[in-house]
Amino acid sequence: MAISLVSCNDDDNTMEPVGATHGELTLEYDNVVGNRDLALDTDTYTNAANEPFTVSTFNYYVSNIKFYKADGSSYVVPQDSSYFLIRESDPSSQEITFKNVPVGDYTAVEFMVGVDSLRSVSDVSKRIGVLDPAYSEVMYWAWNSGYIFMKLEGESDVIDTPNGKYNFHIGLFGGYETKTLNNLKTVKVDFGEHKASVTGELSPQIHLLTDVEKIFSGSTTVSLAATPVVMTSDYSKNIAANYTSMFSLDHIHAD
Repeated sequence: MAISLVSCNDDDNTMEPVGATHGELTLEYDNVVGNRDLALDTDTYTNAANEPFTVSTFNYYVSNIKFYKADGSSYVVPQDSSYFLIRESDPSSQEITFKNVPVGDYTAVEFMVGVDSLRSVSDVSKRIGVLDPAYSEVMYWAWNSGYIFMKLEGESDVIDTPNGKYNFHIGLFGGYETKTLNNLKTVKVDFGEHKASVTGELSPQIHLLTDVEKIFSGSTTVSLAATPVVMTSDYSKNIAANYTSMFSLDHIHAD
């Protein structure tokens, strides 16, 4: 008995292979502070400078996403579909599902924290959705014509101001007409002994942890008392360098 490996569509008699060549893969960003879940406005944490702080806002862009296979090849998410704004205030923004991903065993993911320079200066017609400059989360400096890559806001008792608030708004892509700092950062998270296997039946979920605590530690220990407001100053490069280490793999599971 011969076993057929093709299926026939009754409408157009087109013969198509049964074996799946593409599937789905989900990337989840879980925001934490050390070994604790991030809770906006309610919980108090301690940073690397031994300072207490709360968090009222935590947003960051991820873009230019690429998944690496075990054989060294990679799948690059199409450019126009590769910009996402992760918001702690919106759980739905923290889970991204990619369709039409080639089947295979994936062992790492790479992405940019921020919005690349080409997209930053492109026509506004190409900057829609979370890239809309008028987006409600206010992740764009109208006065500086650029995106805020990472926004962290909250309060601390060590800040000598009436409201005790701190604001870290980190952006700058190198400048268009005038040269600026370039705080665009590319992060690669290896899965180690784990793998995300995309098949016709399995749709893996890659669960990443994003640790706010790392923003205050790394090559520079950031003190809220010393620098409660950081935006376009030269100091912003220190915070950008720190937050490249805030991403790590928690686990991978498949449905």
